[in-house]
Amino acid sequence: MAGKSKRQRTPDRISVSTPVGGGVAELVPDRERARAWSLLIDGAPQSHVDLDDPEYLDFSYQRRLGHIVDLAAPPGRPLQVLHLGGGALTLARYVAATRPRSTQQVVELDTALVELVRRELPWDRTWRIKVRGGDARAGLAKVPDGWADLVIADVFSGARTPAHLTSTEFLAEVRRASRPGGLYAANAADGAPLAFLRSQIATVRSAFPYACVAADPAMLRGRRFGNAILLAGDTELPVAELTRRVASDPHPGRVEHGRALDDFAGGAAPVTDATAAASPAPPASVFR
Repeated sequence: MAGKSKRQRTPDRISVSTPVGGGVAELVPDRERARAWSLLIDGAPQSHVDLDDPEYLDFSYQRRLGHIVDLAAPPGRPLQVLHLGGGALTLARYVAATRPRSTQQVVELDTALVELVRRELPWDRTWRIKVRGGDARAGLAKVPDGWADLVIADVFSGARTPAHLTSTEFLAEVRRASRPGGLYAANAADGAPLAFLRSQIATVRSAFPYACVAADPAMLRGRRFGNAILLAGDTELPVAELTRRVASDPHPGRVEHGRALDDFAGGAAPVTDATAAASPAPPASVFR
């Protein structure tokens, strides 16, 4: 159960910290944007939300997921989106703002975090966003066959992706819940020697005929710990346009696909429920 929230005044606004299921959540005001906040869990940045501008995506990995939302269908067309992991609902807000009348389901294990976000960072109640408490894989199992245009997996527990959300069995459920032509996007965090990311590429490639990875070039070279966005589907992906958008971001990224992606995976084997492991914990220096 969440404890009592603590508030600390900054020059213009008050930061909020409170125990939640995953640790201590902090909402820290963005001094450059009047109604924007960063969500941290035990000091690890999780989300950034601008209440005045839900189309603004501050974190690089969220910008890349935003590009995928933009490319999932013609501009403005409503989508049916399943979010595994909610955080501060940054991507759900983005979908609602850019694609009105979209229908979205969010599955978030940490119900105390959901209540904090609902109270401190409220979203427009006219948006068709349903938030459900519970385990991401259990929530995925309740989604009707072929329901989702887009499934976004962004689940972290203690800054690590849980093992049961990394396997071929999990991805079989993603495919079941996805409509033909639908997309799957996942946030994977890793560092040298990138064994987790390589295994996830192999796992995704075993479930979907088309895949690519978008990430910071230094991360892909194993020079720093960071986030990579995996994108997969059962039809050709918008790789050229995604590459252009990722390369033009404030912090430019790179997209690997096709033969280059296979070479990067380096013969890694897909993981199953029996062999899956959580993503590696980030070094403490990442958050300093």
